[in-house]
Amino acid sequence: MAAESDYTTYKDALLVLGTAGVVVPVLHRYRISPVLGFLIAGALLSPHGLGLLSGAFPPLNWVTVSSPERVAAIAELGVVFLLFLIGLELSFERLVTMRRLVFGLGGMQVLVSTSLIALSAIWYGQSPTTAVIIGAALSLSSTAIVIEYLAGQKRLASTAGRTSFAILLFQDLAVVPILFLLGVLDPTANGSLASGIVLALIQAIAALVIIVGVGRYVLQPMFRIVAQTQNSDMFIATTLFVVVGTSFATAASGLSMALGAFVAGLLLAETEYRRAVQTTIEPLKSLLLGVFFFSVGLSIDLGLLLANPIHIIGITLGHIVIQLVVIYGLARLFSVPRPAALETAGLLAPGGEFAFVILTLALGYKLVSPQETSILLTSVALSMALIPLFASLARRLARSTATPVAPDPELAVMPSLDNPATALVVGHGRVGQLIGDMLEKHNVSYIAVDRDPRLVGAMRREGKPVYFGDVRQIEFLNNCGLDTAKAAIITIHTQSEIDQIVTALRAAYPKLLIVSRAKDASHASHLYKLGVNDAVPENIEASLQLSEATLVGLGVPTGLVIASIHEKRDVFRAELQGAAKAAGTETRAFPRRKTP
Repeated sequence: MAAESDYTTYKDALLVLGTAGVVVPVLHRYRISPVLGFLIAGALLSPHGLGLLSGAFPPLNWVTVSSPERVAAIAELGVVFLLFLIGLELSFERLVTMRRLVFGLGGMQVLVSTSLIALSAIWYGQSPTTAVIIGAALSLSSTAIVIEYLAGQKRLASTAGRTSFAILLFQDLAVVPILFLLGVLDPTANGSLASGIVLALIQAIAALVIIVGVGRYVLQPMFRIVAQTQNSDMFIATTLFVVVGTSFATAASGLSMALGAFVAGLLLAETEYRRAVQTTIEPLKSLLLGVFFFSVGLSIDLGLLLANPIHIIGITLGHIVIQLVVIYGLARLFSVPRPAALETAGLLAPGGEFAFVILTLALGYKLVSPQETSILLTSVALSMALIPLFASLARRLARSTATPVAPDPELAVMPSLDNPATALVVGHGRVGQLIGDMLEKHNVSYIAVDRDPRLVGAMRREGKPVYFGDVRQIEFLNNCGLDTAKAAIITIHTQSEIDQIVTALRAAYPKLLIVSRAKDASHASHLYKLGVNDAVPENIEASLQLSEATLVGLGVPTGLVIASIHEKRDVFRAELQGAAKAAGTETRAFPRRKTP
């Protein structure tokens, strides 16, 4: 008979999965960040949260994590996969262009922040050795939370995103000499500080050279062989092997696991397998990052926080204020615009995950006392929980302090009534530009209207008849010369705006030919009721074009295919217009195109 299962082994995993599948979605409904949701859940379900009450209420043991260390071991993979995906989005060439921010701004930030925090610790009575360790640990920000926050908002490519990433990248590199510094400061260690740091740098450089060298000549052929098998399971296994293997190699060389994954991502970014690998890793990254944020929440000692609230909150705020001043000042020194500098400072001022690694190792070397370590770790975890709040406040402050941009004079230009247009194109994105090109080809005069000031300015400088304005306003419509125009083509994709524009146009110009883009068949039927002459549903038109391409590709005569496609299009049009006629609204269909 098999031994009785140890259910507590699976309890921690169930709590993490329950957080991801139940708690976070519920909090997200109330617009609470998933990152904050995992942090809150981790703090509540930790031995320092509900675990404190388990003595009085034993059933709470079933909703309390038994082994935070086991969760933390898995959580590190979340940061590993995140850095791997970031590497996939970059390239060595882009990194070279960022070298000034990475090694200049990033290096100065770590040095200045470490010095100021260490001086503050000495002022509070810490020994110089302990103060330097505390300064180094608190000078590092959270790569996982900051990058995930920026990626979620699609702002990694913004000025604040690039500046933040450059600083974070140097901080990850700085972890290596910091960890070796701890080894040298270990009372039982032999050797000088200088020799230890030199040895660390040589070892790190050698590891990176080997990874890059092997990766350039091995990764692409290996993925080519695996891809030829047409086996998705083998592709997933190979991807995981590359990520975890490079991470293990760098960890064995004294570097961080995340840095090894980042380099592997850089190498694969230059191959044709980049997107396939990215698709494979993305779901794993999201779940493992959730585990990481959960493990950070486990580090928040609520009992210690309640026992020393003023002390811990004071350390947290003091640390954040120093970081805010240093990062903002250095960013401005490196010519980062004021709004981006403010946002970068707000993102990077709180502590980061490497503080847990540094302080825990320092505790093992007896360089920091257990009481100090607990207080500092709780303070760092608390500051990490505040990152979404600080990032939001910093962005609002950045917007309020942004220098007003002088309006583009091209936006004030209005259509000339001396040269009336035959057609009005509403929206000048990709679809509107293509329609404009076709109208020009057939010598049909037109004007286009868009509400994106940058697009309008750029198009006008190219000589296009594009104007800035809102066609829902009757005054603007009159200035467009629609009294003599024969048609209006609506190309925008927002359903509510399309409805408003159609209503305004039909009310002001009953005889105007209105052709509109529609979201789907239901929306097209609704537009017919509003009075459009023709509506083009995106999904129906796409299916017709796919059918046409398929049939021609299979050898069916082109003329027969085009004729059948036109007939099918007319059937759809008649069905959709029928709904409008049934509602008592008369519509005028386009004349049927002659089929070959």
